[in-house]
Amino acid sequence: MKCIRCSTDNTLKDRTDNQGRCKNCQHPFAFEPTAMGTVKVTDPMFAKAIADLSANNTLFFTPKQFLYFFDKRLRTKNLLSAKGCLLLYLVVTTFMTLVVGSNLFTHTVSVLMASLPAIAISLVAIVILASTSQSRKTSNRARQSSAKALQIIGGVILAAGIGVSIIGNSFPLFAISVFLGVGSFYYGRRQSRQMLIHQQLIVDAALFQGWLDRWQQINGSATNMLPPAREDRTPATVNSDVTAYSFDRLVVCSSAAIAQILIANNFHFENNCAILSITGYPQSIFDTTMGMLRRNPELKVYAFHDCSARGVGLVHQLRSSAKWFQNSSVEIFDVGLLPRQVFPSKSMFIQNTADAVEAAKQMSPEVRSSLSEDEITWLEAGNVVELESFTPQQLIHILNRGIVSSRELGSDDSSLIFIDSSYGNSYYAVESFG
Repeated sequence: MKCIRCSTDNTLKDRTDNQGRCKNCQHPFAFEPTAMGTVKVTDPMFAKAIADLSANNTLFFTPKQFLYFFDKRLRTKNLLSAKGCLLLYLVVTTFMTLVVGSNLFTHTVSVLMASLPAIAISLVAIVILASTSQSRKTSNRARQSSAKALQIIGGVILAAGIGVSIIGNSFPLFAISVFLGVGSFYYGRRQSRQMLIHQQLIVDAALFQGWLDRWQQINGSATNMLPPAREDRTPATVNSDVTAYSFDRLVVCSSAAIAQILIANNFHFENNCAILSITGYPQSIFDTTMGMLRRNPELKVYAFHDCSARGVGLVHQLRSSAKWFQNSSVEIFDVGLLPRQVFPSKSMFIQNTADAVEAAKQMSPEVRSSLSEDEITWLEAGNVVELESFTPQQLIHILNRGIVSSRELGSDDSSLIFIDSSYGNSYYAVESFG
């Protein structure tokens, strides 16, 4: 393992002899992969994840974003398992088919007996891929890759097994080939249609926090990692010259954490917009900011929320609350995340919680009327996709795209869908997410 300070490569013996320190610069290692469980982490791996998430320390991120990002990086290793298993299977079964073919001419053993190794290998491959295709700790992409591999293996078994059984005049081999081939193909086909199922983190949140604490203890705090958003309710003093102006746009986030990410990365400066959370963050300037916003008759509002029962209700809350834009003619754009934007994706991290099930049951009729039956069913099953599962770079790109789409309102290539005009204001939804 390389030292992140001097790049010296240290073997296990080097690390052991130096009490977990670099043999060259004596900098301690935060992790010892050989002493970890099934999930092994190295210092260079952790450092690279921080650098990649922060775009080489140019963007700020939250600890939860780091957890999601690191977990996804661990999952990418599993993507090779389906392809590797399929490739190994094809090589081995090709060899075994040639062996069986030679036995057809020598008649040294029966065709069924000669085919037993190939049958056993097929069974092992099917079990491994079937397990991967339904694992909650495997990415959607890896599950789909495994499902496709199952279909390919099913086709190979049918073609090779039936062909050999006919040539060798073996009905038992024919029956086994049909059973395994059709079964593998059918199961793979079924799994490929069930990719929108919830997942589990490979790394437990408490374990990851322990890793993060260990890393910061040795290497110092990650300079671009944000602390928890503070609720400072003491009104801030704002210069009257500043309050005389307004903003063209307002982004309302479903959580203080997302608002904090956008503010820390100067999204408000670059887009001439105010950023608030539905909880009122940042509390110290909330009333002042709302007063400035209400002076702009051309204001556009962008709702940015998790894909959850509470998240999809954000627009309704903005339209119906006197604290926000009740009886206002302001245009509201739902940037997402909506279930209809999750459905086409194969890479979003879907979670499932009991709290989400209860929240979905309490959705108001107004919120339900803006959703399709499939979306309501999906939410009532307790499914959730958090915005913090996206990187800061992705969030900024997605929000920028939503703002650009609103400028194209009325043009032929607009990606906005008109939803409603009740409460005196117009409501649009962005068709895709990112």
